[in-house]
Order: sequence, then C-alpha cells, then structure tokens
Amino acid sequence: MSVELAVMVPVVIVVGLTVYNLMRFVEVCAVFDHVALDAVVSQGVAPEGEQDQINAVDSVRSCIEDALDSNRCSVEVEAQQLSPSVTDAQGLTFPVSPLLTKFECTLSWHPWPGSFVIAGVVYDSPIALTHSRSIVVDRFRPGVVV
Repeated sequence: MSVELAVMVPVVIVVGLTVYNLMRFVEVCAVFDHVALDAVVSQGVAPEGEQDQINAVDSVRSCIEDALDSNRCSVEVEAQQLSPSVTDAQGLTFPVSPLLTKFECTLSWHPWPGSFVIAGVVYDSPIALTHSRSIVVDRFRPGVVV
C-alpha cells in the first residue's frame, strides 16, 4: 500500500495544481472580459490628456492592469481604425462611420509554479495562456459600441 501511495501522491499533486491553475485562469478571464469592455468604453473613447490613439491604448492598458492586480498576467492592447463603407445602387461607395476604432485586448497569464519534479513526475506548465477580447467603438460618439 505504501508503494501505491508513493506512486499516486505525485500524480495527485500535479492534477491538483493543474486544476488550481485552470480555475485561476478562468477567474482572471472573467474579470478581464468585464474590465476590458469598461476600460475601452470609458478610457479608449475619451482618454485623459491628448485625444490620440496612442494615449487611448496606454490608458486602456493601465486601467485593465490596475483592475486585474496580478503579477502573473500581462496585458496588451492594440487599436486600429476601421472604415466600413456602403455601396449604393449607382456603384458609389461612401463611409458609414469613418471614426470606428477596433480595440484588441489580449491577456497573457503565466501559471504557478513554472515547473517542478516530484518523484520522477514532471510538472511543466505552458509558457503562457492567452485570452483576447475585441471591442469596436466610435471614438467621437461616447457610449456607441458596435
């Protein structure tokens, strides 16, 4: 029975750590989804200081990082201008809303611990788990989310 215990304890510890990390990742992703939307609508549309895209991206990233409050994750935010257009019956194309901006927020989460070995059983977590969220807003009409 002690041999079975010696074989099973490392496996149980590795499975337990995997479940723990999975639950923490799901929790961080849930918080990230809510915070990313709020940050883009509040900070991305009307950032503090100069009203440019670089300042908006920095404001959104810092707002999300402050809300997550974790040293195990990192946040990247990218923004790009969208220009959807409509073609009428005569073949003329005109922009519907030339001021749409797409914010792509990406969360990279690093599991704990990075790696260890117990009685020959190796636990090696992936480098990072990622989760992303895209939000399209009109930067000059606050509160308009597409």
